[in-house]
Amino acid sequence: MNHEIRMLDPLHDPAWDEQLLSGGHGSFFLTSSWARVLAESYGYQPRYFGEVRDGALAALMPFMEVNSILTGKRGVSLPFTDQCAPIVDDSTAFRDALESAIDHGKRSGWKYLEMRPGGDLPGAIQPSTVCLGHTLDLTCGPERLFAGLRDSTRRNIKRARGEGVRITISASPGDLQEFCRMNCLTRKDHGLPPQPYFFFDNIRRHVLSKDLGRVVLASSGGKTVAGALYVHFGAEAVYKYGASDRRCQHLRANNLIMWEAIHWYASRGYGMFDFGRTEPENEGLLQFKRGWGADEHPINYYRYDLRKETFVEKSLDVSGAHTAYFRRLPMPLLKLAGTLLYRHVG
Repeated sequence: MNHEIRMLDPLHDPAWDEQLLSGGHGSFFLTSSWARVLAESYGYQPRYFGEVRDGALAALMPFMEVNSILTGKRGVSLPFTDQCAPIVDDSTAFRDALESAIDHGKRSGWKYLEMRPGGDLPGAIQPSTVCLGHTLDLTCGPERLFAGLRDSTRRNIKRARGEGVRITISASPGDLQEFCRMNCLTRKDHGLPPQPYFFFDNIRRHVLSKDLGRVVLASSGGKTVAGALYVHFGAEAVYKYGASDRRCQHLRANNLIMWEAIHWYASRGYGMFDFGRTEPENEGLLQFKRGWGADEHPINYYRYDLRKETFVEKSLDVSGAHTAYFRRLPMPLLKLAGTLLYRHVG
């Protein structure tokens, strides 16, 4: 079947999310809300190539145009998104959408296209980068989910409860603000600038206020010790960001946060829980995610060089000398670095 691919705009289509669901596509990262967060936070321009047929999205390959004086002009599908599978029902739909994106990219002066579909692309194309993902089927219910946890994970959940850790689940602006405070401390510990506050404020406006996400906080002795941000759409929930006070790791609050989030989503009829992307070298995070009985799978990223007209390899460098530098920065300067730099990263 030939597809009539054209440019679509999720920001100005009031039926966008309904069209996603009508086609059976429940990924949060394809929603108009996520597109709006990216566009309003960093000035990215949506370049979504697709086809609407009979009131449903029959094909879609979404990009945001990132125009940076530091990192160049390119199309990314999608920035700050762990994985974003295109809507393609066959190789013809993939080819038609990709050709439209390449043609537009060449005319617009893009250096490359970056796609984050998660799985393989048609045609045995080699990925530029491979990470790991973990997904958990929620349909068996909370009791069987708990029974399927690794023994050490169950012990850590019970330990957190025994230590008196308390959990709140909400979409309140105050809880999001508290999460942002924790996130700044965690990013500093990791040697990374925190995401700017206006990014999370746009999440508040376009995600939490529309019942598309939750903030989960853990407290002990009246003090917040850990937190996480989850997003959801259709039948899928996604763990997006986490933060914790490293001085309180003995409380195992992160384990209790994750379990309470899984329980919350499973008891409300969600079918899938996505733990997000993990770099293969991050053994600590991998061990944490492997304790929940989730399926582990590769998450593939692809880069198409528009000048060379071919897919190319790229290393995903998330460490280096810059981390030590950022750890030494005072918090006000670290926040300023995040405000200045994130829009160039994409």
